[in-house]
Amino acid sequence: MHFVQLSNSAVSIESIRNFIAEDMLGVDKVIRSRLDSEVALIRQVSEYIIGNGGKRLRPVLVILSSGAFGCKGPQRLELAATIEFIHTATLLHDDVVDTSEQRRGKATANALFGNAASVLVGDFLYSRAFQMMVDVGIMEVMRTVADATNVIAEGEVLQLLNCHNADIDEASYLQVIRYKTAKLFEAAARVGAILGNAGTGEVEAMSAYGMHLGTAFQLIDDVLDYSGEFGETGKNLGDDLIEGKPTLPLIYALEHGSPEQVKLIRGAIENGGIEEFEAILTAMQETQALDYARNRARSEADLACRAIASIPDSNFRQSLIELADFAVTRNY
Repeated sequence: MHFVQLSNSAVSIESIRNFIAEDMLGVDKVIRSRLDSEVALIRQVSEYIIGNGGKRLRPVLVILSSGAFGCKGPQRLELAATIEFIHTATLLHDDVVDTSEQRRGKATANALFGNAASVLVGDFLYSRAFQMMVDVGIMEVMRTVADATNVIAEGEVLQLLNCHNADIDEASYLQVIRYKTAKLFEAAARVGAILGNAGTGEVEAMSAYGMHLGTAFQLIDDVLDYSGEFGETGKNLGDDLIEGKPTLPLIYALEHGSPEQVKLIRGAIENGGIEEFEAILTAMQETQALDYARNRARSEADLACRAIASIPDSNFRQSLIELADFAVTRNY
């Protein structure tokens, strides 16, 4: 099996974007046309959040995965947009649940339009995504995305239950992010392989790639919440802590910190807030919690690359490897 060595320095996603630039323009056209609604507020809120930046990693994953198996038909554009609509719906709902006011450095939709509009437009995007899947008409694709959407909802509820719970262990936390975040990455990669008429083993390999990639991506998000720059991440340091979310760096520091540090971190998780943020950062540095989370992310990215080692070599497969590299070396 071919071994892929991941980079230790920051990797740009621009080479991947340039490689599939024409395809992504096609995805954007589908997104714009499918956002059409006679209800002005739906168009307004949808356009705001869809056009509010973002990496578009999940549609990219559909395009790369389908391309790796020779698929060039318009269905891949439709399903890449479908996956983005589902992701966008989860963001709208997440920001309401988390009472977030900023995302990617800009006001959230709920901050601008209100919670009710955000929830209802999120529902519109979910239902529009399922209309688009029906139009494509591939049962295995519909089953994959429907199952993923259900699992994501379970992950959202699990995360809600875990908020302010300082007794969550690493295994329980990984389950949450595999449900809440990694599942849609997995579905995007799987859908692409299905469109490319890949064999059963290849479909499972792409699914494993997506799951490990999504897990790595979320772990780095956890790290950036304690080490990123607002100008790059669009998030303030400590946002997760304010919401009482016990992410992996906090869990590791709880397990390896001094009694005083453990007490401090437990109190911050259970009560929310960042009054002791600097002391918690110090605890993370002394326990090497951020390094541990980064290394766990790199392990997941390595597993992603190993999963696709046996699929045919191509520029698409190379871009998938670069995408795994980007997921763990990025600073935004």
